[in-house]
Amino acid sequence: MISQIIGKVISNNGSDVVLSTAGGVGYKIAVSPKAIELCLVGKDVSLETYLVVREDALDLFGFANNSERELFKNCLSVSGIGPKSALNILKLGSVEEITLAIARGDIGYLTKVSGIGKKTAERLVVELRGKAAKGLSEEDLVKPAGVLGDVVEALMTLGYSAEVARDVAKSLKQEGKTSEQLLREALKMMK
Repeated sequence: MISQIIGKVISNNGSDVVLSTAGGVGYKIAVSPKAIELCLVGKDVSLETYLVVREDALDLFGFANNSERELFKNCLSVSGIGPKSALNILKLGSVEEITLAIARGDIGYLTKVSGIGKKTAERLVVELRGKAAKGLSEEDLVKPAGVLGDVVEALMTLGYSAEVARDVAKSLKQEGKTSEQLLREALKMMK
């Protein structure tokens, strides 16, 4: 099993990178959104990896840290979720946000992933809820996503990507503001 690769980034197309190791071997790696940020062409990088072996291919997936890789592996353990869908799940947000969504049973959040329908999202929640809920308080599990969650949802409805919507929402100061006020601020920032 290839669990880590250290090398120089030769190319980065936004979803896959090619890393050249000290031994002169170039590895094509499908990477998570956080890992893609680390992969600047010409720079050395260290990625946590997971090798998926199939009858007709060996696919290598790269992650910024071990918690991303563990979430990816947990998602792969769910029937109906393949490596590409598991990698797409990581595009929803941080490992903590995704884990919390699974623990809460937030099907709507999980179905925003390309290739994940309602039944697959329900299966994901049923099979991973126990693992995801470990270490979370009762308060964490029942509190709503809040006004920032509403802002992200609204921005995505308007056509912005989940990643862009989350980044903008995180930069907002929410003290005492309604979701409508925050949405107006977010839209002004997007112009």
